[in-house]
Amino acid sequence: MALLSETQEKITSNAKSDFAGLKAVIVNATLKHPSQESHTDTLLDVVAEIFERNKVAVDRIRLTEHAIAPGVYPDMTEHGWERDDWPKIRDRVIDPDILVLGTPIWLGEKSSIATQFIEKLYAHSSQTNEKGQYLFYGKVGGCIVTGNEDGIKHVSRNVLYSMSHVGYTIPPQADAGWVGEAGPGPSFGDEQDDGSRVGFDNTFTQQNTTFMAFNLMHMAKMLKDAGGLPAEGNVQSEWE
Repeated sequence: MALLSETQEKITSNAKSDFAGLKAVIVNATLKHPSQESHTDTLLDVVAEIFERNKVAVDRIRLTEHAIAPGVYPDMTEHGWERDDWPKIRDRVIDPDILVLGTPIWLGEKSSIATQFIEKLYAHSSQTNEKGQYLFYGKVGGCIVTGNEDGIKHVSRNVLYSMSHVGYTIPPQADAGWVGEAGPGPSFGDEQDDGSRVGFDNTFTQQNTTFMAFNLMHMAKMLKDAGGLPAEGNVQSEWE
């Protein structure tokens, strides 16, 4: 079954903007073992498809494939832990122009692994870019949320604020998601008896996912073409 709806296909095919040269990283904070399928990954697949159709280079990271130690330092092996895989993947997160974090909802909140990931972003909050601004200035962030309970806007608010706080620029409509009926039941992307997939007919999810993907690309291109945010009034060294 096609990932994009007819409307998404039309919008993506008719897009005139040139996003070539942009890089995006899509991070999945599912709690599932890497051997198991992730419903969050299925909606992130749509975002990746829109990006790639617009010549944005996409990297995918599933956090449960890595042993990331708790803590708010860039390398927690320097603070008591025997292993921390964050140094192996941090450049894949830091370098791209666009970051999309995908998370399921559990107990009305983002996953514990999503929280851990945000703490790792915060671990770099004392580092600066070549202009002396905080490290994530000039980059943009968005999030995808899936689940079987209410909470898309609550989770998105938390994730997007956290990204903004460490320096990411958040464009308009930078979140999207899908939630099914409350309680146990089919999740996004599950195949139904008629061969259709749960959530793929949800126009609201399709619209917001498309808005988010294009707004992230537009904002990232604007910032990149402008050389990032001007280094005026936001240089950390001026306060030392």
